[in-house]
Amino acid sequence: MRTGGAGSGDGWRAELRRVFSAWPYILSAAILAVGAWATGAATGLAVTLFVLLFLLAVFRQWPSKDGQSVIAPALAAPEPPPDPLPLILASLDALDMPIFVLNAASELIAGNQEAEKVFGTPPAGLHVSTRWRSPGILDMIRETIETGEPNQIEHSERLPSERVYIVRVAPVLSDGAEATAYFLLSFRDISELRRLDRMRSDFVANASHELRTPLASLRGFIETMQGPARDDAKAKDRFLAIMLDQANRMSRLVDDLLSLSRLELKAHLPPDQKVELAPILGHVRDSLAPLAADLGVEIRLDLPDEKVEVMGERDELVQVFENLIENACKYGQDGKVVEVSLRREPGGATEVSVRDHGPGIPGEHVPRLTERFYRVSVEDSRSKKGTGLGLAIVKHILTRHRARLIVKSKIGSGSEFTVRF
Repeated sequence: MRTGGAGSGDGWRAELRRVFSAWPYILSAAILAVGAWATGAATGLAVTLFVLLFLLAVFRQWPSKDGQSVIAPALAAPEPPPDPLPLILASLDALDMPIFVLNAASELIAGNQEAEKVFGTPPAGLHVSTRWRSPGILDMIRETIETGEPNQIEHSERLPSERVYIVRVAPVLSDGAEATAYFLLSFRDISELRRLDRMRSDFVANASHELRTPLASLRGFIETMQGPARDDAKAKDRFLAIMLDQANRMSRLVDDLLSLSRLELKAHLPPDQKVELAPILGHVRDSLAPLAADLGVEIRLDLPDEKVEVMGERDELVQVFENLIENACKYGQDGKVVEVSLRREPGGATEVSVRDHGPGIPGEHVPRLTERFYRVSVEDSRSKKGTGLGLAIVKHILTRHRARLIVKSKIGSGSEFTVRF
């Protein structure tokens, strides 16, 4: 009995202490009630106000069903800063350069629309080395993640066409110390600048080399006509014909160099329209008919009944097939026939083959045929008014069209040049 009474007394005193622990609230209630009465409020209203505030303070401290006091809710803990990634991606889509988002583990998170257009959909969640294995890029990213300082290097891509980029990585600055760390990896294309520099140097080197001979011939004939052949009418006529031929040769050379330069500038831009190949081949055959007749060569076309289309630019494809068929007529004229066939393989590839029955090309020369100014026989090429740039132009056009040139040749059996789309 004594133990139970002691327990009840302790409980009652605990409840009383819990109630009076709210004395600041009770005192505030009393002050508010007295103040209301002093300012003219009715005595009943002041008493009612005190009772209400007193009960509110008491019930605030009253134990809940599980024996715990009911206390005012604590202030909510500050929320973590919002993830800035959606805002970053929305902003990057407005930029016209490829930009990827990385996290602190060098993992690719996402890329903007231009990045997907140029490099394809990024392998999200994988390390950046799964896409770029360049030690320079990887070291640059690692250093920026460790130091927080931006870095940039120059980087070249070889496929599908040669491109040069200034690659820059920089952290995304955030106000919150606990915010997720992101880094932007951007690619600024400077291929045009590099091409222009190379074109200037190549043009000077190639033009000076190839123009030296005709210029020397022109100067020699002019000096002869001014000196010993001053009064020789027959010599003048002969020399003037040679000078005109040399001038035409220089004109063709300059035109081919300029054409090659223009093609290099847009090699990375694939065509976006479909063209039908059969009408192009028919047009080329008709345009080369006078040359073929002079050489005693017949151009035979083998075209399918159905329409065959590829993504391409008509004028450039005309230039490709004109070069190939003209070369076949000039260098394979001994065979008397040039066969041009168009076919589409079951797998979807489209091929145009140009075959002659001439002397053929030695095997060691075949891999180098598309180099600038490369000639199997210099004298033979110049005698047929070639500049040495025709197949280089063909190669650049086909690179832009994402097509291939396949060359097969055997001594004594002719040559076959196949364009595969």
